[in-house]
Amino acid sequence: MTEREAATAMARRKLGPSLRGWFQDWLPRLVLAPSFLLVLVFVYGFNLWTLFLSFTSSKAFPTTNLVGFTNYVRLWNWTFETDPPSNWYTALVNMGLFGGLYIFFCLFLGLLLAILLDQKIRGEGILRPIYLYPLALSFIVTGTAWKLFLDPRIGLENALHEWGWTSFHFDWVVDPQMMIYCVAIAGIWQSSGFVMAMFLAGLRGVDGEILKAAQIDGASTYQTYRRIVIPIIRPVFFSALIVLAHMAIKSYDLVLSVTGKNPGGAAELPSTFMYSYTFTRNQMAVGSASAVIMLMTIAAIMVPYIYSETREQSR
Repeated sequence: MTEREAATAMARRKLGPSLRGWFQDWLPRLVLAPSFLLVLVFVYGFNLWTLFLSFTSSKAFPTTNLVGFTNYVRLWNWTFETDPPSNWYTALVNMGLFGGLYIFFCLFLGLLLAILLDQKIRGEGILRPIYLYPLALSFIVTGTAWKLFLDPRIGLENALHEWGWTSFHFDWVVDPQMMIYCVAIAGIWQSSGFVMAMFLAGLRGVDGEILKAAQIDGASTYQTYRRIVIPIIRPVFFSALIVLAHMAIKSYDLVLSVTGKNPGGAAELPSTFMYSYTFTRNQMAVGSASAVIMLMTIAAIMVPYIYSETREQSR
């Protein structure tokens, strides 16, 4: 082999690993680039567009006529209109009722089911899919099923009347004062299995030696879970709380499917308020302002959690 051929072979050997390394470094970026671009445009881009519209006088169509904080002041004034209550006031009250019941009972039932399954009971492999099955359904399917089940003409009340219990009455789904509770029931049924899966994963991650030490020290099962296990899985609580709060704030399809398109705004939530004012009442700027408030509410819940988690990891 001549010197020239040897130099060419050496250059090829150097170029080969270099090209392979470059390709390995850039291939993941090239694969993720389209998804990143779509998220950048259709999530963050439209968030900024909604923020801009909230400062304009947009009605049925977007405009660039800036009016400052007029739409936010309008929502602020509507917050205190209670006689008669404004739609925004009703949405905030219902959000407090629905969100409080939804989050509390999902956490409670999810933890209870997870503790029961953590006892290594028989049929755990069958019970887990049963508890998780509602999560596979969309909110539209869940809401429609619960609307039919709670409908006094064809649902639970009618069935019990046919069986002879004629004094039983349960008409919450057609009662404007009680509709929001039916939405909460459907949401709890849908999400409690998901929370159970989160808690069960946390419980299975607890060191068994700690539990054995507690038993040796004479701690009861209740004391073990209350003083040892639950504090250990506290991060799971925060994660579940954030997910549930996010789902509660953006609930829209569940309300419409359970209540039948929210007649009279009886089960009004900020999400239904935003849709109604943006696409039905032709007040796009007001709807955009309410959407920004929803986004800021979610951020107010998530940012402190992310900050605390990042701070703990840095330590």
